[in-house]
Amino acid sequence: MSAPSGTNRLADLRHLSETLGVAAMGGAALGLAGVPAGWLSGSILAVAGAALAGRPMFIPTLLMRAIFALIGISLGAVVTPETLHGMATYPLSIVVLLLAMTVISVSGAGYLQLAHGWDKVDAYLAAAPGGLSQVLALGAELGGDLRAIAIVQSIRVVVIAVGLPAGLSVFGLVGHAPPRATAPLSIAVLDELAILVAVSSVVAIIAYRFRFPGGLLFGAMMSSAILHGSGMVHAIMPWWVANTAMVAMGAVTGSRFANTPLRLLLNFITAAFGSFAVAVAIAALFAAVLISLLSLRAAEVMIAFAPGSVDAMMLLALALNLDPVYVGAHHLTRIFFVSLTMPLVARRTARSLKIKSKSKSKAAKPLTKRPPFQD
Repeated sequence: MSAPSGTNRLADLRHLSETLGVAAMGGAALGLAGVPAGWLSGSILAVAGAALAGRPMFIPTLLMRAIFALIGISLGAVVTPETLHGMATYPLSIVVLLLAMTVISVSGAGYLQLAHGWDKVDAYLAAAPGGLSQVLALGAELGGDLRAIAIVQSIRVVVIAVGLPAGLSVFGLVGHAPPRATAPLSIAVLDELAILVAVSSVVAIIAYRFRFPGGLLFGAMMSSAILHGSGMVHAIMPWWVANTAMVAMGAVTGSRFANTPLRLLLNFITAAFGSFAVAVAIAALFAAVLISLLSLRAAEVMIAFAPGSVDAMMLLALALNLDPVYVGAHHLTRIFFVSLTMPLVARRTARSLKIKSKSKSKAAKPLTKRPPFQD
């Protein structure tokens, strides 16, 4: 019995090595090219392509859980005392943003359900305006269709992160995106980094043990955000750790594309562009209302309301000489609003669907005839 087990382990190790290698090549191709969120989206595209081609793409559950915690720590590091102060100085704009994100989530999910027949959990996760890694982690936890969710979310990220800067560069408003600023790993920050990893890991495990939706990622993100936002910790994860986690997360998602028929893939892409159009129209409407109410620059509001990656939007704000605190505060609010509400709503929706399916299955069971009554 030991031989087959050892053989399976060796096969899993080979498949894992191949998966991570493909993911690294895809992530590096877009990440080193300066594409915002390129390490994640490039890894998804590469592993998904290999899976569609029939290669055995594989990521073990234990590694996947560690990836969620690492991504949470990296996401929480975007919080600074300055962005927290900015959130308090733009109350009306923040309120309008939250309303816009709520309407985008509800409308996008409704579109996917009505036009494409998606179930509520997948539709809501796919329509969530931001937090690609959080959405994918929660989808994996709830057993959602990661292929569909990843395609819709990835197309949104690619169109906004790549298409918007490219469109602005055509008009000479912005140049090539510079590499993201990261902190080098040095002995001086090892103590803070150790505190950050230890506290975030403990909180992540506690949240996971208490069955909090997306607990590993959410717990690590919240503890990291509190430590950075309060100024207690300034160290962030080294660039190679953060990018490796993104590449591995892309591998988790891309591996779910195995055995996907071409017709189904085209349906997903159609749904992605349709839901993206709904999100853009709603965001533009709320941005126009805000501009009419307050004396804000149209470019600042447009970039602040665009549901793209924080990196890409901040780079655009700096390149266009816009207010980085305003843009950063809004995207930070968006990310944390989605991260706070999405797990709770998705988990509640999943539970309600399970209850309905159980009740339907009970109602569908044929009544068994009782034996005749006997004295």
